[in-house]
Amino acid sequence: MSTCTDIDDQKRTEETLRQSQKRVDLLMNSSIIGIFCAEDDEIVCANTTFLRMTGNSQEDLQQRNVPWATTTPALASSFSQQAYQEMVAHHCMTPFEMELVCKDGSHLPVLLGGIAFHEEVLQGVGFVMDNSACRELEQRKDTFLGMISHELKTPLASLKLQTQFLRKKLEKQDLPNVEVVCARMDTQLHAVTRLVDELLDVSHIQTGKLEYAQEMVDLDEILEEVVGVIQGVHTTHTIMLRHAASPAAVVGDRDRLARVFLNLLSNAIKYAPDAPLIEVGLATEASAVTISVRDQGIGIPRELQGRIFERFYRAVPLQQCAFPGLGMGLYIVAEIVRRHGGTIRVESEKGKGSIFHVTFPLAASRRGGPEVLKEKRDGQDSIKSV
Repeated sequence: MSTCTDIDDQKRTEETLRQSQKRVDLLMNSSIIGIFCAEDDEIVCANTTFLRMTGNSQEDLQQRNVPWATTTPALASSFSQQAYQEMVAHHCMTPFEMELVCKDGSHLPVLLGGIAFHEEVLQGVGFVMDNSACRELEQRKDTFLGMISHELKTPLASLKLQTQFLRKKLEKQDLPNVEVVCARMDTQLHAVTRLVDELLDVSHIQTGKLEYAQEMVDLDEILEEVVGVIQGVHTTHTIMLRHAASPAAVVGDRDRLARVFLNLLSNAIKYAPDAPLIEVGLATEASAVTISVRDQGIGIPRELQGRIFERFYRAVPLQQCAFPGLGMGLYIVAEIVRRHGGTIRVESEKGKGSIFHVTFPLAASRRGGPEVLKEKRDGQDSIKSV
């Protein structure tokens, strides 16, 4: 009697397990998320969604024909390695965007996350979400921004010419307040032009079409020119420029580097409306030059400083502050600095202003400074208030 009862209990337990496994299989295969199990570098099982995404079959899995290395493009290998190390250390990884290589050789944009559940042989579960619709939407948005920017360039150029013509006409008539009105027009035109240029730069960065020249340039000269331009438009602030003691030669694109300093100075002025002094300094070391831009403005909260270089990110939402802009300036700055082999960081506290430090590697031929660059005045720092 006891034996029969044990057998019945065993059968009920087995049936319960079968039903539970059936529900798990149904749940996994009806999910919109691709799920796979891996042991080290090999995918050993996957749900229907993952197989459909990659174009593989259950037979491919059974024959061990779906190694992770061939499913990951070479460009994403470094990210995969970082994710692997994160899973080893923390048993989970932060989801990140990448592309999977499908069986037919095509690439599928996805968002990948995962967890690890074994320590000896690394085993884990990966979660994959198809990101192609979001990627396509991003591409459409970037294309739209590029088209809008191009369309605005022509009427803006015409408007500038007409404004200059009007200014000359009005000056001849000796009317009151002409200079003030014309200065305001120039300021607004400059702001719109800068906005359009930034939109165009963002579009080119996203599509990989932002071109960079390679030539020997003097950062001192570029900064002096940019300071002159900014000071001519923003008469409410004084920019104090401290030159480097030795030639600050780098190899790069003169116009792009000028854009870096233009954006940093414009930001410093914009976010320090009641603090009229902006300080800019250059300091050269054995193999690098650092440019620092200091303002005494509203500052940046510490918890937001890690995001200010993201595209379209604003530390203060537009509807909550009086500072215009779309959050593109620092994103462009960071991208240009990165492409020149440099780094950028910020020191700031809320209400106590900000200092942006940009560091570039000096040109290898800087020891021949006099042949490449004009000599600095007596090798001493100089201060210029423009």
